[in-house]
Amino acid sequence: MDPFPGVTEDAEIALTFDDNRLAGLVFGHYDQNLAHMERRLGVVLNALGNRVVVKGPPDSAGRARVVLERLYDRVRREGALTLGDVDGLIQESALQGSLFPAVDSASGGHPAFEQIATRKRGPVRARNAAQDAYLRALRQNELVFAEGPAGTGKTWLAVGYAVSLLESGKADKLVLSRPAVEAGERLGFLPGDMRDKVDPYLRPIYDALYDFMETRHVERALQTGIIEIAPLAFMRGRTLTNSVVLLDEAQNTTTMQMKMFLTRLGEGSRMIINGDPSQIDLPPGQRSGLIDAVRILEGVEGIARVTFREGDVVRHDLVRRIVAAYEAAFAQSQAREERTR
Repeated sequence: MDPFPGVTEDAEIALTFDDNRLAGLVFGHYDQNLAHMERRLGVVLNALGNRVVVKGPPDSAGRARVVLERLYDRVRREGALTLGDVDGLIQESALQGSLFPAVDSASGGHPAFEQIATRKRGPVRARNAAQDAYLRALRQNELVFAEGPAGTGKTWLAVGYAVSLLESGKADKLVLSRPAVEAGERLGFLPGDMRDKVDPYLRPIYDALYDFMETRHVERALQTGIIEIAPLAFMRGRTLTNSVVLLDEAQNTTTMQMKMFLTRLGEGSRMIINGDPSQIDLPPGQRSGLIDAVRILEGVEGIARVTFREGDVVRHDLVRRIVAAYEAAFAQSQAREERTR
């Protein structure tokens, strides 16, 4: 009989890695990856050389062991890690066995998140269940809506997926667009040619492109029209065939603009529409085309919808906490408004 019912003794697990250099990459600079795992998993990790001892509740210690082993496999195949990679494997370990029917042989036979691959970056794996669902939806549907806060990887993964289709010959062209809506500022007259005028609105898409493609390849593709980056207004009257079409910041479209954009889809094309309904910069009283489209098109075959939450933010930990704080404040204000009605 257990003399202390309800009390579980901490487990202690020791792991020794074969390669000291790779173990150092797993542990991180000044053991920052281990410190991050301690905060996320509620365990204590003590490293010395190529050996690490895990102490904590049995379930948490077991998860930490799995994450460390997967991190070691990752650095052996791909090199250095980021804290985002650590976060991704922590979430992946929590969902193993219940979420994924597929098995990733490269990770020792464990179920794994979806991934995309480009020539510059190589394999890029989803870091959480929402990103995994997003990549699966992109593979299986011609039109995908993705909603959620900043920092969840919506635009970055969409551009990476589009580049992978272009490089594999499954698409002939990338068309990347967003509405030119001023986010509360008055930018006034912008000098230069058309590209100079719209670049400030499209900078995040350029940044993602340069992450997945060499600079010279991006510039050549822009010059030849293989990659086209344009504000939403320039989509009217076109039919886009054999293309991957991405509309970013879609919460700032009107209902008519969204309908116009959706009907640009031609044969052999795929369309990705991203937005954050909590950051609508349209004039007061103007309805968001993203919100209307998601409602109107619910249940239509060939269309998928993926929703990201504040817990899916993959930027700095502080960004996750900032988004969560704003979400909580918004929920409280909504509750107050309901009570005063």
